[in-house]
Amino acid sequence: MTSRDGAGSLFDALPANVLALTVEAKRSVDAGNPDYLPAVFCHVGLPRSRFEGQTFERQSGNVSLQIEAGKTFDGQGWQTQPIPYGTIPRLALIHITSEAVRTQCPVIDVGDSVYAFLEALGVGNNQAARNRARKQMTALAACHMRLGRLVDRDGKKFAQTVDAKPFQQFEAWISDTGSQTALWPTSVELSAPFFEAILRTAVPLRHEALAQLTSSALALDIYSWLAHRLCRVRRGGVTISWAALAEQFGQEYNNRKYFKREFAKQLKPVLAAYPEARVTIVTGGIQLDASPPPIPKTAARRLRRMP
Repeated sequence: MTSRDGAGSLFDALPANVLALTVEAKRSVDAGNPDYLPAVFCHVGLPRSRFEGQTFERQSGNVSLQIEAGKTFDGQGWQTQPIPYGTIPRLALIHITSEAVRTQCPVIDVGDSVYAFLEALGVGNNQAARNRARKQMTALAACHMRLGRLVDRDGKKFAQTVDAKPFQQFEAWISDTGSQTALWPTSVELSAPFFEAILRTAVPLRHEALAQLTSSALALDIYSWLAHRLCRVRRGGVTISWAALAEQFGQEYNNRKYFKREFAKQLKPVLAAYPEARVTIVTGGIQLDASPPPIPKTAARRLRRMP
């Protein structure tokens, strides 16, 4: 595999097992094997741009996600990590979820395999990209997550707070260059609740579609949302107002008009990557009509059962 300018990619110089993982990723694409994302992250996701605070919140309807920056041990002390943001931790989370579904195992390699996954998507093809991936993977593994949700039961409303930390254990190789210590993630062990949620609710996504949308975190968020939402739309469709869309997707935008323009812009490549999606921009918002999921449900169920 070569980079766009024709020069050999970083993976040309890596061990054979890494190259094999890249080839396997391509085989999965050719075979139509999907990638997966937990259903909740199809509706509330990570920040899309750098976030300077220690706590980030996003809400969609009755569900709220809180992400708190964590710390990692580097062999000498505890290092404060930023909150993960952008496309790389989204893709890494998709890779981790996909591996959990395919292997039915909560311990996931995030060293060679995640870089091979990013390389297959055209993202991790140089040293700078690998460094970004390393930092974002470390931040993702260290962060704490909580889910808040409003539920109706017996005619009463209840507010629930759920500890949703994805990872129980994080292991990294220590690289000491003399000037500073760097952690290179090697594996994560998913927490039992998160692993169980993946096996129950992971949403299948088309690998080729992800490859088309890697330049925009917003496009990835819209695609994963539609992948989960459209197959549940009833006859007659539903209109989602710009106000509701802004609450779910527009937290990073101070100007509603700019958000509408950016959402409409990113919706175009999403619909190109998901041609089955029946979505129309209408006065006041967007119209969703019942559409097949990106991966047929029968195929997704069959792949879930594969060892």
